[in-house]
Amino acid sequence: MGKNLRQQARGKGGPRYRSPGHRFPGAVSYRYIPANVKHGIVENIIDAPGRYVPLAVVNFDGKKVLQIPHEGIRVNQQINFETPETGNILQLRSITEGTKIYNIELNPGDGGKLCRSSGSFSMLTTKEGNRCTLLLPSGKKKVVSADCRATIGTVAGFGRLSKPFMKAGTKYYAMRAVNRLWPRTSGISMNPVDHPFGGKTKPGKHKTVSRDMPPGKKVGSISASRMGKKKGKA
Repeated sequence: MGKNLRQQARGKGGPRYRSPGHRFPGAVSYRYIPANVKHGIVENIIDAPGRYVPLAVVNFDGKKVLQIPHEGIRVNQQINFETPETGNILQLRSITEGTKIYNIELNPGDGGKLCRSSGSFSMLTTKEGNRCTLLLPSGKKKVVSADCRATIGTVAGFGRLSKPFMKAGTKYYAMRAVNRLWPRTSGISMNPVDHPFGGKTKPGKHKTVSRDMPPGKKVGSISASRMGKKKGKA
């Protein structure tokens, strides 16, 4: 009898798959900023386990709110909602075209969803009426409402990927801090008793399985509507 699959062990629960959420400082969102405030002051820059970027503690009229810092942030810096300067939070309609922005809302009031990882930013390319077009880091374009908010600048921690891990143990503890299971062994590298794809250099069978399969068989593409690359038009 083989061992449980990853999804079976994760569903059962245990210390290996338990999130260390008690060490996380908290969520980051524009929704926590009090209404009718004119500016905030950066009080501190803290380490944030569970993230690849530090966090800034900003005081908005006595209420401390966590925000994603920009490259070059400093303590006692003022964050306002009026002037289009680096670190300030504005609606897209108030930001000049060609400006680098991050922590962008997909829908007005959702608190920020796009470009939140270290060193990332998006470019505001065009504004047409109540719609704005963004150039994302992936090269794709995204159209959002001009009422969405964003922070001007680039997310701090741009050089994070420049430093190699060097040792497997260092990578293990870095992944553990952000609740990522590492290393992750592929199914075809296992024995047949431990995984449906095990014992071969390729899966050797269709990866598509029914959604009604038991947990021990539910691996690969779950109830996929189609497989393979789409053929080009003739």
